[in-house]
Amino acid sequence: MSETKTKVGIVGATGYTGVELLRLLAHHPQVSVAAITSRQEAGKHIADYFPSLRGVYDLTFQAPDDAQLDQCDVVFFATPNGVAMKEAPALLAQGIKVIDLSADYRIDDITTWQHYYKMEHASEEWVAKAVYGLSEWKHADIAQAQLIANPGCYPTCVGLPLLALLQANALNSSSHIIADCKSGVSGAGRKAEIGTLFSEAGDNFKAYGVSGHRHLPEIRQTIAAFNPDIAKKFTFVPHLTPLIRGMHATIYVELNEGIDALQVLQEAYQDSLFVDVMPNGSLPETRSVRGANICRITAYRAPETENNQWIILSVIDNLVKGAAGQAVQNMNIMLGLPENTALNCMPLLP
Repeated sequence: MSETKTKVGIVGATGYTGVELLRLLAHHPQVSVAAITSRQEAGKHIADYFPSLRGVYDLTFQAPDDAQLDQCDVVFFATPNGVAMKEAPALLAQGIKVIDLSADYRIDDITTWQHYYKMEHASEEWVAKAVYGLSEWKHADIAQAQLIANPGCYPTCVGLPLLALLQANALNSSSHIIADCKSGVSGAGRKAEIGTLFSEAGDNFKAYGVSGHRHLPEIRQTIAAFNPDIAKKFTFVPHLTPLIRGMHATIYVELNEGIDALQVLQEAYQDSLFVDVMPNGSLPETRSVRGANICRITAYRAPETENNQWIILSVIDNLVKGAAGQAVQNMNIMLGLPENTALNCMPLLP
């Protein structure tokens, strides 16, 4: 007798994170994708929209109201901000597990969320119940959760190395953390915008969101859970690079005297399946994680500095460990499955 598979639905399956979820779940032995939704593409066969999935799925996009999502065990929301907070509560009320890849449930403080996302929150009661799904640090909570707020890509890339240092009480209390980050254009989503056109983003490099990016309060919230004072002094500047996939964070920190950042990171992640702390002298590259659910990190003592200044380097694929891969990792934890199920794909090179 064959084992009953977990039925999965994907709301908003036509975006980059949606198709990435479909790519990863195609290899999941204990999951069956039962429904994919799209208001604009309802009635279109998946192979006609994503030729890469020809012969993999026999599914048709449906409008959310017609998709029978209430028959699913787990529903992913790969939707723009503001959708899940309106549609997820009805599913949650029926006991269905929900993993939201948008920002709707990431920020605990509703006023802060509304300031950065410029809309009223539609389901405040579920914000308090949501578990922030940074997999390596919330494993026990994720295992018991019904609603996961999947972290953003920048907060994952920056948060994984910082959390190890914060938990070890390694950061100087007067430390001013600076995160200088770069992302490929897929981080902006699959929508038509002038700034992400090939002729605009290609052969170009620029900062954006300098006056206050939406991921700033999310990263600060993570830091504040360990040290509120340091969180107030955190600076984050994102940049757009002419890459499709990839995210690189260069993080500048001051550590307490005698602390070796690389040693702290190695000890924190020595048993991690998806965080690779690279040896001294390494330089993590975005292409070394392309297509894989891996965060590669290393650390350097800043040369010729008097204080214990360190430079932390962190890279992820923004669509995998920064979005769909971490979402599948969280689903595995929620279902009591091996954490790496369907996630052992190697990075693509070249």
